[in-house]
Amino acid sequence: MELGIWIVWLVRAPWIAAILLMVIASIPSSKLRLFHELVWSFTGRGKILPPSSSQEWTVPQKYFAHFYVFRVAWTTLLLAITWMYAFKMAPLSSEEFMFSRHLTGGSHVESQFKVWRAVFLLLLMEIQVLRRLIESFYVFKYSPSARMNILPYLGGLYYYAAAPLSLCVKLVAGFISKGKDHISSSEFDLLSFLSPLMNLGWCQLIGGAIFLWGWLHQRRCHAILGSLRKSPSQAKEYIIPHGDWFEIVSSPHYLAEIVLYVGLLIASGGTDITVWLLFGSVVGNLSLSAGETHRWYLRKFEHYPANRNAIFPYVY
Repeated sequence: MELGIWIVWLVRAPWIAAILLMVIASIPSSKLRLFHELVWSFTGRGKILPPSSSQEWTVPQKYFAHFYVFRVAWTTLLLAITWMYAFKMAPLSSEEFMFSRHLTGGSHVESQFKVWRAVFLLLLMEIQVLRRLIESFYVFKYSPSARMNILPYLGGLYYYAAAPLSLCVKLVAGFISKGKDHISSSEFDLLSFLSPLMNLGWCQLIGGAIFLWGWLHQRRCHAILGSLRKSPSQAKEYIIPHGDWFEIVSSPHYLAEIVLYVGLLIASGGTDITVWLLFGSVVGNLSLSAGETHRWYLRKFEHYPANRNAIFPYVY
């Protein structure tokens, strides 16, 4: 088996395992009560961290900033390498890009197009992680008592490494295996460096628009959450948030994150199982967390808005 295939399945395997665990954890059976409690003792954080969790195995929730420092560095590195690789090894003219949109086989031009599509996906991911890094320092004000289990902290580092890698590893590996006999290189030219991104297909344009829609709403929802603790005296207070998608769901920032990944999935063309597994893992994880958060709100606030769902409007 080629090295590229090994890397692809190395990335896929944890997504498959995570999805299976989340499917089991979502089954409402009393026989699985101990399993549910075990899962939440390890994955809960902040206000939904079970009180029984040992403080010795937790870290402050503000350590989320570590994820984004690492993810910005890693995503930037992947983007730079993939973009330079695409420019040097997979140059495409506007005519070739138009031709590649109508290809259904495994031609060299189609392989080149997939590499540039990976550049576009990583560019979207870069926009997301840069904003989240800024928010982790200047928007979120975690309660001093907010903690998370050390296992999701360590697992989060893997997630933030594997997520951007999932967007490019198979595409680049595919070009290496299919197009290596047709490699060419070019001298640096700014127009050639950017022009392939100006000639994207409809999937990339629609996916990019959906991504930006989710990106903007998540930014607004995070600003609302950050505004709830403007002063030190509010550090330990919990307040019902209002505004934007908070009027319809309890975790609109999670809903916006799923919208982001819908955009990435569409922009990827929807043909890569690795991206689908990444998407399934994100939906499963955020849906479970949103459900626990919603139940916490209902227990905490007697007059919590009855029209709000957990994460999906009018559904769940």
